[in-house]
Amino acid sequence: MRRCVYLASGKKSLILIDEYDVPLENAWFQGFYDEMINFIRSLFESGLKTNDDLEFCVLTGCLRISKESIFTGLNHLNMISILDKNYSEHFGFTSGEVRQIMEYYGCEARYEDMKSWYDGYLFGDTGVYNPWSVLKFLFDLNADLNAFSRSYWANTSSNDIIRDMISRADRDTKAQIENLVAGGAMEIPVHEEITYGDMEENGDNLWNFLYFTGYLTKVSERLEDDVIYLKVRIPNVEVKSIYKNSVLRWFGSRMKKHDFHDLYQAIEDGNAQKMSDVINEQLIATISFFDNAENFVHGFLAGILSKSDKYLVKSNREAGNGRSDLMIKNPSLRGNAYIIEVKVSQSIDDLEKDAEKAIVQIREKKYAEELRTEGDRKIFCYGIFFTGKTAKSGMEEVSEIYKKN
Repeated sequence: MRRCVYLASGKKSLILIDEYDVPLENAWFQGFYDEMINFIRSLFESGLKTNDDLEFCVLTGCLRISKESIFTGLNHLNMISILDKNYSEHFGFTSGEVRQIMEYYGCEARYEDMKSWYDGYLFGDTGVYNPWSVLKFLFDLNADLNAFSRSYWANTSSNDIIRDMISRADRDTKAQIENLVAGGAMEIPVHEEITYGDMEENGDNLWNFLYFTGYLTKVSERLEDDVIYLKVRIPNVEVKSIYKNSVLRWFGSRMKKHDFHDLYQAIEDGNAQKMSDVINEQLIATISFFDNAENFVHGFLAGILSKSDKYLVKSNREAGNGRSDLMIKNPSLRGNAYIIEVKVSQSIDDLEKDAEKAIVQIREKKYAEELRTEGDRKIFCYGIFFTGKTAKSGMEEVSEIYKKN
């Protein structure tokens, strides 16, 4: 084909190969990585190495993959990474370009949303926006100036690497993810020739992979003993939402493998200490989001408790003079019903007395009124306060509450 093009036009061919490493990612997760390596190596050698009719070729991808010798014999390749300053402004839209585009379409009033959601990448020394997400958001804004910001990039990527990383995360890795999601940063040594096969070797490789695939961005860099160290963070709201959603999906699948019979039994027995122990065990095993800690644990408990075939779980129900966090009841009025109030303590020393405060709130705001009106008589109230990865539960029966009043 390339020879035919040259004979017909008298000009040598230009070859553009976009995202050459995507087939390798798919092959890695599907179990035929070595076969795909051999295929791509053969393809590149025939198309790029022994092609007299080739003017030049441009390949784009996230990873160099040179360790597997995909580019065997192609010593004349010029590698340009996101750390280089050459062409850095062409990897995405600059701030000035985004402002100009938004002014053209009359949606500059939404610039702050555009910036917080899709900016944050640093290529070389140039700050850039995610071009795909910018264009998609502009398309929606052109139809509705009040359109919601959302994660467009998540729909173009499988995000399998995030799920795989989380499923294998040890306690230190989970703590680092929590720090990043909360807006923190971390320092990593750079390994530009990272491969999919390297991800399981050490934690540095995982963070390098996330950096070169756009899940982390550079804040600053330094050189020490010929090694580049990067300070990295999550680039923007869009990518943070990918982390969160992937974590929640992973934890949801993890919960399906656990029947939580011990937690249900503790609730039925009025055993607040056992309830605390089970919750603490699960909190340690998962990843929490400290930027909205109370909502995280609320959703965490709702997900666990909704697995029960015996009880109905209602979340954030209007009841009495306020809104209870969780309401659990047996479809039969002869069964028990439970009200759970979730709060955050400032320190671990406050947990016990704060758990009692939650019981007081249930009592004063009359959260049990709805259940009593529906005919439930055996109602138990739990207050759960937590800080970090430690929770404390308190319990009181509604019949005793009404006696006190």
